[in-house]
Amino acid sequence: MSAAWGKCFDPSGARYGVPTYPWRLAPDGLATRRQLRAEGLRPGGQPIAAQAMRINRRTGTPRVAYLYRIDLAKPVRPMTSRKWGALALAMLARRTCPKCRITYSYCLPRSLGMCVLCAFPDPADTPRST
Repeated sequence: MSAAWGKCFDPSGARYGVPTYPWRLAPDGLATRRQLRAEGLRPGGQPIAAQAMRINRRTGTPRVAYLYRIDLAKPVRPMTSRKWGALALAMLARRTCPKCRITYSYCLPRSLGMCVLCAFPDPADTPRST
């Protein structure tokens, strides 16, 4: 058993306070939030049942994914019409340039805060004053 694997294996929970398993070696019946979501489930307020851990090779710091029991998970709540409307407005705001007010078919880059044409105007397009 490698030292890194040994640090990540604590099925009794004596070391970390919660049962800990190496990455991808958790027992059946446990899943992460993403895995639950892929099955159409959510944790539903249940406590963390275990954790999957791996040690980063470069930094030596552990990475942790919390695991929940699948049998206690609840189905995902369906989206209401108001939630769909709020999501549509939020996406519209992400596609609209605040400077020129043009709506694009893609989300604008957050690093610029505006469309590319407004961020980097072409000097040939600006009229010269004589």
